[in-house]
Amino acid sequence: MRISTAFVMLGLILTSSVWGQVPNLPKTPTEVGTEQLTADQIPSGVHELTAVDVEAFLDGIVPLQLERDDIAGATVAVVKDGKLLFAKGYGYADYEKKKPVSAEETLFRSGSVSKLFTWTAVMQLVEQGKLDLDRNVNEYLDFKIRDAFGQPITLKNLLAHTPGFEEQIKDLFTVGSESPNLGAYLKTHIPARIYPPGTVPAYSNYGAALAGYIVERVSGRPFNEYVEQNIFKPLGMDHSTFRQPLPPTLASFMSNGYQLASDEPKPFEVVVPFPAGSMSTTASDTARFMLAHLQNGKLDSALMLRPETVQLMHSRLFALDPAANAMAYGFYEESRNGRRIIGHAGDTLYFHSDLHLIPDAGVGFFVSHNSLGRGNPPPRTTLWAMFLDRYFPYNASVTPTLESAKEDANAVSGSYILSRRSETSFFRVATLIGELTVSPVGDGMIEVAQLTGPNEKPKRWREVAPMTFLEENGHDKLVFKPDQNGRMQMILPYPFFVGQRVGLFENNKVLLTVIGVSLLIMLLTLVLWPISWFVRRHYGHKLGLTPIERRLRLAVRIVFVLVLFFMAAMTGLLVYASTHIWFLSDRGNTWFHLAQVIGVLGAIGTLVVLYNAIQSWRTREKRIWSKLQATLFVLACLGFLWFAFAGNLLRFSSNY
Repeated sequence: MRISTAFVMLGLILTSSVWGQVPNLPKTPTEVGTEQLTADQIPSGVHELTAVDVEAFLDGIVPLQLERDDIAGATVAVVKDGKLLFAKGYGYADYEKKKPVSAEETLFRSGSVSKLFTWTAVMQLVEQGKLDLDRNVNEYLDFKIRDAFGQPITLKNLLAHTPGFEEQIKDLFTVGSESPNLGAYLKTHIPARIYPPGTVPAYSNYGAALAGYIVERVSGRPFNEYVEQNIFKPLGMDHSTFRQPLPPTLASFMSNGYQLASDEPKPFEVVVPFPAGSMSTTASDTARFMLAHLQNGKLDSALMLRPETVQLMHSRLFALDPAANAMAYGFYEESRNGRRIIGHAGDTLYFHSDLHLIPDAGVGFFVSHNSLGRGNPPPRTTLWAMFLDRYFPYNASVTPTLESAKEDANAVSGSYILSRRSETSFFRVATLIGELTVSPVGDGMIEVAQLTGPNEKPKRWREVAPMTFLEENGHDKLVFKPDQNGRMQMILPYPFFVGQRVGLFENNKVLLTVIGVSLLIMLLTLVLWPISWFVRRHYGHKLGLTPIERRLRLAVRIVFVLVLFFMAAMTGLLVYASTHIWFLSDRGNTWFHLAQVIGVLGAIGTLVVLYNAIQSWRTREKRIWSKLQATLFVLACLGFLWFAFAGNLLRFSSNY
C-alpha cells in the first residue's frame, strides 16, 4: 500500500441491475487488450508445475535472494487445479532470535492485497441486492463527498480507481495500541476531486477505505467483523485478520517488520484507512482465498461468491486503450508470457507482497517479504518473472518495428507527471521531482529514465503498432494517446495510474535546473559576504554605500537566508517523513507550517530584491557589474518563486 505506486483504462463491461448482470464474456483465450495464446500455441515447458519441482526451484532461489538483498524472511504459496500445491516459509520472522517463518502460522502484513478482500466483500453485497455498482456512493454514506464535475462517484469508480481523488497521505500510517476509527478518518480526510469520475485512473487508498466503510454501513457490522464472518471463517482462514492491534490469539504469530534484516525490527504499523491495507495473514490462508477465486467462488463446501460474480469480478472494467492492461473489478491485469494474469501487489513500510492469478491455468502465486531489502527491481518481482519463465515459457513472435517509429518517438518525448498525485498540497513538489522522462534513443526507440531493468539501466521500447511501444526483450507496453483535452498521455503497463505530459512550467528538468542555480547564487552570495568583508578590511577598501544602499544590501541577504532556510527545512521535514510516515499527521502540521511561514517571508522579500535592482539601475554612479549582480539576484528569487508555486510549497494545508 505504498505511497507507493500504478494505472489506466476505458470501461468496457457494464452491469445494468442491482444484481450485477454479467455480460457475455469471451469464450476463447483471447481477451481485449492482451495477447493470449490458444491451447495449441502454448509451448510445452521443460519443467512441469509439480510440488516437487516448485520446492526445488524456490529452495534454490528464495534463500539466495534473502541473503543477497538483506531480507529477514519470506513466505510463499502456490495453488493449482483446486489444490494447495506448495506453501513454505523462508528465513526468519524474528531475525535476532532466529525464529523461522512458517507458511501455516507466521503472519505477514499483505498491504494492498487486502483490497481484494474489500472488493470481494463489496461484490457479496452486490449479489444480495444491497449494493448497486452504478449508484452514487453518497447514498450509502452518513456524510457527503463534495460535488464536482457534475458527476457522482460510483462503486464502479472505486473498484477501477477512477473516482478522481487526489492522493491522500496524511494519517495513512500510525503506531500505537489504539484501533483506528474508520468513519472519523473518512469524514475528516476527504481528498480533493481533481478528475471527473470514470476518466482518469489514479490509485486511491481513500477510495478503497470508503468501499470498506460502505460495507460496514450496509451490512450493519464493523468491517473487520464482516470480513471475518463472510470470508475468513467460511474459507477456513483461521490466521487472518484486519484488526489492529492484533487479537491476542494471533499476536504471537506476527512476524517482525524490517527495513533491512540487519536493522532493528520496526514497530507494528497501524493502517488508519484499514480496508485499504491492514490485513495480517499467512501464505496458507491466502492460498485458500486464491483457490476460491480460481474455482468460481467455491472452496470445499463454502461458497464465497457466485460463479457469475467471480467471472464479472475478473473481467475488464476500465482501460484507456484496448491494447493496454485493464482494471478489473478490484483486480488488475498484467499480461506476461502470453497469459492473461490478474492480481494485486501490496506494500506497507516494511512488508511487501504480490498475489497473481492465472485463471485459464488454474494457478495462483503469493509471496510476501518482511523487509524492504536492497533489491532493484524488488526480489518478489524477479521471483515471479522466473516462475513464469520456468513453468509458462513463451516464445513471442517477432513484431516488426513501424516505419514511423523515429517520428513517433520524437512526438511522444517529454516529461510526464503521474495521475496519482497530491495536487493541492505542498506534496505536489514530490510528484514534480518524480516525473517520468521519455526520450528518443537509437533508431526509432524510446526509453523512460525511471523504468529500469535488473541492470538498473532504463528499459528500451520500440514501436510495434501506432503509438504503441513494446519493451525490448520484454512483455510490457507503453501506449501514447491524447486525453479528452488533447494532452498526450502515457498509458503504463499498470492500469491504476497514467502519465500526463507537462509543459515547460512543470517540467522537472527545467524546474530543478532553475531552483538549483537560484539556490546556488543565494548560497554563494552569503558565503562570499564575510569573505569579501575580510578582503576589503585587509586592503582598507570601503564600498562607499549610502545608508539606504547599505540597508538594502543587508535586506537582500536576509531574504536569501530565509529562502535557503525554508528550502532546507522543507527538504529535511519531507526526508524525515519518508522514514517516519506517522509524522505526516497533526503532529507534523506545526513544523510544516512554521517552515512555510519562513518561506512566505522569503517570497515577499522578492519585492525588496526587486527594489534593490531598480535602485541599482537608477544610480548612474553604479558600475555595470553591480547592476547585473542586482538583476541576477532578482532572477534567483523569481526562480525560487517558480519552483515554490509549481510545487505548492507555500500553500498552507492541514490535509494532504
